[in-house]
Amino acid sequence: MMGDVAIDGSSNPGSDKPRRGRRVRMTGAERRQQLLDIGRTLFAEKGFEGTSVEEIAAKAGVSKPVVYEHFGGKEGLYAVVVDREMRQLLEGVTGALTAGHPRELLEQAAFALLDYIENYTDGFRILVRDSPVAQSTGTFASLISDIATQVEDILGLEFKARGFDPKLAPLYAQALVGMVALTGQWWLETRRPKKAEVAAHLVNLAWHGLDGLEAKPRLVGHRKN
Repeated sequence: MMGDVAIDGSSNPGSDKPRRGRRVRMTGAERRQQLLDIGRTLFAEKGFEGTSVEEIAAKAGVSKPVVYEHFGGKEGLYAVVVDREMRQLLEGVTGALTAGHPRELLEQAAFALLDYIENYTDGFRILVRDSPVAQSTGTFASLISDIATQVEDILGLEFKARGFDPKLAPLYAQALVGMVALTGQWWLETRRPKKAEVAAHLVNLAWHGLDGLEAKPRLVGHRKN
């Protein structure tokens, strides 16, 4: 749908009254992108429940039906925003995994997530909230699972080379990626220490934990099941 976005405020010759000129209109694609940008900012600030269609429309300078026409409502807009952010983060992490040495791969994964948090803060704030739109997908947990899947094969090969059961690689992949993701949530608020130092400490814990891995770990407490 087209929408008015600007007014020419020039004056008529020989008159001191401003002349209302032709309104400049957005294309449908431009309006859709504007609504996505506004929705992304509001969802990051207020969350899904705290954001209304009325507020989105008001900030865009349009009526509520325009939002419904493009996205079918607030839920549809939110779903598109979440999907874009998930793809942005997933592509960043998977694209960063280019090294051959496992330790450097851990560094690249940690940096990719911290880079996303630093450069797409609003998007990350949206992702870490519970999604009211989708249950099994579109949540931060499902995103972490997607990223972990990307490193399962890498861990599986490393496990096999060390004589460990490669079938356990998915478990360790979830644990490692989850550790980085939760630390990233904490770092989002503190921003201390510096990003490189956070990455170094994450890799230190993960790498030396893997380096001393037991083929058959045992429980040392009284509980055995």
